[in-house]
Amino acid sequence: MKNKLTIKKRIIVLGAGGHAKVLIEVLRHSDHEIIGITDPYVLKKPDFFEVKILGGDDQVLNYAPSEIVLVNAIGSTPNNNLRRALAEKMEKEGYSFIQVIHSSAVIATDVDIGWGAQIMAGVVMQSSVRIGASCIINTGVNIDHDCVIGEHCHLAPGVTLSGNVTIGKRTHIGTGTSIIQGVTVGQNCVIAAGSILYKDVPSNTKLIQQRITKLEDIY
Repeated sequence: MKNKLTIKKRIIVLGAGGHAKVLIEVLRHSDHEIIGITDPYVLKKPDFFEVKILGGDDQVLNYAPSEIVLVNAIGSTPNNNLRRALAEKMEKEGYSFIQVIHSSAVIATDVDIGWGAQIMAGVVMQSSVRIGASCIINTGVNIDHDCVIGEHCHLAPGVTLSGNVTIGKRTHIGTGTSIIQGVTVGQNCVIAAGSILYKDVPSNTKLIQQRITKLEDIY
């Protein structure tokens, strides 16, 4: 697997919500040091999930980019650009984002994973898969060979991609969706939970459950 960060780093976690809990749990099983969390909405609390709250996101600027790395713990939901906007802002300031990869993930040796990507528990990724920067590959996702996932995508829990599937940038694939081999989903799409995709989906599409009604629809 390419690009996996193995050098010990000091980490600031951006965001204090449910997704942050999952990421903190993964980080606690690594050698990295979590020095605190930033979140403008929980400033009255001393800590979150037993990690010190530093203040708002501007607290990151108290540290030089060479001193720390960041983990983007803002959840990714359809039509919410806060996660991507914060990542792009911090990247412009010179900060970098660490990959977070759960120890239970099964990842082929030639998989290419971009900066800041998060690979959750139970994920399986087969040979020649490419994951773009700042993606969330959530719990129990299965990605077969030669799939390409663009940057800032979220594959929600239980998504299954057959071989040679392509997902464009900034696309959300809802929980439990299955996509058959060779399908392309464009950029800026939202695919409803539980969908079964057997045809290409153009960019900028919001798709409510697409299912197979008869076998000849596939071929």
